[in-house]
Amino acid sequence: MGKERLLITGGNPLEGEVRVSGGKNTSVAVIPAVLLSDEVCTIENIPDIEDVHVLADILRSLGAKVDYVPGVHMVIDPRKADGYQVDYRRARQLRASYYFLGALLGRCGKAEVAYPGGCKIGSRPIDQHLKGFAALGAEAEERGGLITANAKQLTGNDIFFDMVTVGGTINVMLAAAKANGTTIIYNAAKEPHIVDLANFLNSMGARIKGAGTDIIRIRGQQHLHGTTYAVIPDQIETGTLMIATAATRGDVTIHGCIPTHMEALTAKLLEMGVRVTDSDDSIRVRFQSAYRAVNVKTQVYPGFPTDLQQPMCALLTTAHGTSIVQETIFEQRFRHLDELARMGAQVRVMDRTAIIEGVGQLYGAPVTTTDLRAGAALLVAGLMAQGITEIYELEYIDRGYEHIEDKLRSLGADIRRETFF
Repeated sequence: MGKERLLITGGNPLEGEVRVSGGKNTSVAVIPAVLLSDEVCTIENIPDIEDVHVLADILRSLGAKVDYVPGVHMVIDPRKADGYQVDYRRARQLRASYYFLGALLGRCGKAEVAYPGGCKIGSRPIDQHLKGFAALGAEAEERGGLITANAKQLTGNDIFFDMVTVGGTINVMLAAAKANGTTIIYNAAKEPHIVDLANFLNSMGARIKGAGTDIIRIRGQQHLHGTTYAVIPDQIETGTLMIATAATRGDVTIHGCIPTHMEALTAKLLEMGVRVTDSDDSIRVRFQSAYRAVNVKTQVYPGFPTDLQQPMCALLTTAHGTSIVQETIFEQRFRHLDELARMGAQVRVMDRTAIIEGVGQLYGAPVTTTDLRAGAALLVAGLMAQGITEIYELEYIDRGYEHIEDKLRSLGADIRRETFF
């Protein structure tokens, strides 16, 4: 069986209009959350990506009925879902498989989930998740590649996270939604997809307040009903398209996005000299003049997203001057720089800081994707480069971007997918 690669002939400015897909990070939390419902749920605006297909497969393995029509909706009937184990083969395919811990704890008081997979971008401990479950009255432990959690009855409690954790915040929200009493999460993550998950749970009858702030209050409900819900647009795909437009010195209007979610990136693009304007649900990015180097430091929301650090690095490789990029979230999130160097980038890494000296031009080369957002960085670099760029290991890109080459091609990119043996 052959594998696939992308071939990009760079140099074409991206021009036109494009619509952003539904949010990956929301979808991978909302799909497991349906297990908390006592009725059928319909989720709209779900992106057609590999992570979504795997989550649907996991739901079916637990006994749920799933009808997924890409581009339309996913209808989930959880009423006969009596399983509580997510096996190694499925769990290792994505990081978000660990959200079944909180969902299954809330549904049936027990969960066994093999240690999750996903991108190798650094240490991603789950100790804060387990701390949260324990505070709710569960016995939770990680042993031999298996995470188990059991509780006769979950009871609301005050939970103080030692660090801001998106996954931990989501998992505790899921477990606490049907717990007895009130749970208060302190030092909660504030990302847009956490707000969206809270809105989804509330649409099922949950009582959650404060999502989007660092204190979330959850009053447990015994029963949650069915709902129809559309997830928010993908913040990271929006940012990737903004960066790709700037990198190719193009002019693109991105529709169906939420500009307020993009303020940290927009500020950096404006600082570089990119022209960015927005309306209620669209953002226009235009080339204006030669780009200046800028310094970037990744931070939890509303700071600069770690998921946009890698494509941003690609853009900075040809900015005039020296850019300094600090990665504060994941310590192994500079592996893409070795591939950018193959294309002529002048980069060096000191601990968790990348120093990027702007060059006049990148050049096409064979490169390999090492994780999802590294794949986005290589796409951006290939669109900028002179000549042909070959991108391998596309399964990472397919995990998180819906038909990205089709969208880029519609904007004038010379990009095609081919099978090789």
